[in-house]
Amino acid sequence: MNAAMTDQTKSAALRKLHVAGDPFVIANAWDAGSARMLEGLGFKAIATTSSGFAMTKGRKDYGVARDEALAHCRDVAAAVDIPVSADLENGWADEPHDVAETIALAIETGLAGGSIEDSTGDPSNPIYEQNHAAERIVAAEYEARKSKSGFVLTARAEAYLWGEPKLDDVIDRLQQFEAAGADVLFAPSLPDMDAVRAVCAAVSKPVNVLVMGKLARHSVEDFAEAGVARLSVGGALARIAYASLADAKTMLTDGNFDCLSANADGAATVSAFLRD
Repeated sequence: MNAAMTDQTKSAALRKLHVAGDPFVIANAWDAGSARMLEGLGFKAIATTSSGFAMTKGRKDYGVARDEALAHCRDVAAAVDIPVSADLENGWADEPHDVAETIALAIETGLAGGSIEDSTGDPSNPIYEQNHAAERIVAAEYEARKSKSGFVLTARAEAYLWGEPKLDDVIDRLQQFEAAGADVLFAPSLPDMDAVRAVCAAVSKPVNVLVMGKLARHSVEDFAEAGVARLSVGGALARIAYASLADAKTMLTDGNFDCLSANADGAATVSAFLRD
């Protein structure tokens, strides 16, 4: 790692990238190798993906324990010279003081930032009550500021993924997260660009948008016009990489190894971004 790039300067660099109306793409890596590849391709910052990392363990999303995830964050952060922001799920905790502990531990891994979501993991009650969710962000923000690391805290409202979403309710929750001290606001799986515009217009902090579903049809310019500051892709790149392994089945079904030469140039591309 470049000795000049301390944890504080990485956090400062990540914070500076967030400009409403001039969004940057933060690509999601699932291991140290994919992180280095994305850095080599020119991305200015990367994020982890809980679903992508779970795939490396042969598990479904939310199937990874906090200690495993934090070790993964340490590996990814150490592998690159650019800022890394982590998907910290719901902090692996219900209570605010336990979420704060997760933030403290995350900062120690060398991360420049991370997100805390308001999903509970309980199918019968998938989203935390709003005031409790805000208290969790207050605790996370306090821990981040106490560290003086510059850690960039993202607060996620998960209703469109796990609850019964109403845009006005999601916006109200994001506004409360903003008041609680979050640096970046994020409502994954917004249904369309009208919803994106409404969210961006309703808050003053930078907004992250997950590019998926109908939103994947839009360009970076479209998101810029809507006022977005950051664009992420979640586990999409990991899913694409793992899905490509399905081509290996032709070694069994067709009795040949054409799949190994189908992307021969790819091996050289990958090796260019690996280190001794």
